[in-house]
Amino acid sequence: MRAFRRRYRYVGRMKPESHPKVQQVQAALHAGGVDVTVREIDKATPTALAAAEYLGCEVGAIANSLVFLADGSPILVLTSGAHRVDTAALAGRIGADAITRATPDDVRAATGQVIGGVAPVGHPSPVRTYLDVALKAYDEVWAAAGIPASLFPISYADLLRVTGATEVEVD
Repeated sequence: MRAFRRRYRYVGRMKPESHPKVQQVQAALHAGGVDVTVREIDKATPTALAAAEYLGCEVGAIANSLVFLADGSPILVLTSGAHRVDTAALAGRIGADAITRATPDDVRAATGQVIGGVAPVGHPSPVRTYLDVALKAYDEVWAAAGIPASLFPISYADLLRVTGATEVEVD
């Protein structure tokens, strides 16, 4: 496992007046048996690079939550921030004819969240989810928590379990 030094800046905290989307994500994590604290932070980190720079970690340790349409139905792909999703290869791996990028409206309809803040959990209804096996290389990964100015740490095993994802290579 590749580890990185803990050089994180202070990463906010959950507060009673947290954004409702952040509260939904926190509740979903706890309901799934994951004991982590979602943190609202002092600036938006809508990209993996921005989140990695904020945290002082490798970009690969950021779990991007990307929504695509597989044969017209939404799917959530949790990918390492160091990867780009090869939609043609992914389609073949999951048995889809075609995978296309979702529009912002598609993302909000599927997850109830906005691009840049999509969390792996806390959606209004289940979204078929795929997890990039490259994230196994990190002892701890970080994901958005419903809004672009939120993050939480989680292990690969907990992320796999709480999302019910299917493991896959995405690039």
